[in-house]
Amino acid sequence: MRKEHWMLARNSLLLSSTPEPVAQKVLETAHERVFDRGATIFLQGERAKAIYIVAEGWVKLYRIAPSGAEAVVGVFTKGSSFGEAVAFRNDTYPVAAEAVTDCRLIRIEADAFLRQIRENPEVAVSILSATYLHLHSLVAQVEALKAQTGSQRVAEFLLELASCQDGSCEVTLPYDKVLIAGRLGMKPESLSRAFARLKDHGVVIRQNIAAIADVASLRDYVAADPALAWAKG
Repeated sequence: MRKEHWMLARNSLLLSSTPEPVAQKVLETAHERVFDRGATIFLQGERAKAIYIVAEGWVKLYRIAPSGAEAVVGVFTKGSSFGEAVAFRNDTYPVAAEAVTDCRLIRIEADAFLRQIRENPEVAVSILSATYLHLHSLVAQVEALKAQTGSQRVAEFLLELASCQDGSCEVTLPYDKVLIAGRLGMKPESLSRAFARLKDHGVVIRQNIAAIADVASLRDYVAADPALAWAKG
């Protein structure tokens, strides 16, 4: 494994709180895997044998409904981990994972991690931390779907990607707009309308670049009472 990727894994939420000897033993068995855009990482219903940390690129987790429709559950990028909970239960993946872009992942075998947990029970705290983060993210998504307008959800998504806390900022959209719409619980045409409405709040979309005139002002818009936002369209 590349040194920078070893450090990335060591500093990830999954391993950052584990003692150094434990992290060393876990990462000794880890290896990197490269996936082309559109490649399947694992399938829904497949036996979970590994945990993944994203070293480069973007990954989506999704489910296929009985109707055949795809529901995007989460999107992960550099430093994020996924697959922890089911891997430790030797269960099957409840979702499928696909490379949204060309990506490089760090694969950690679940058995190697479980051995360390049995020998060092305090290691389980790091797993609980990672699982809590995923749960918190899902709760936030449900809250946004119920309490925010589509335009507010899009604005919040842009703010999550913004590298600055105030002033003007440019954000590079990390993947295609169909996936962004799925991630935000919207149809592509609804996403386009939301982008158009955000022009009134200082956001201009040029291909895969979102130019934000004032980050603080956009943050205020996201936090506004949805009733006011709906009234403004």
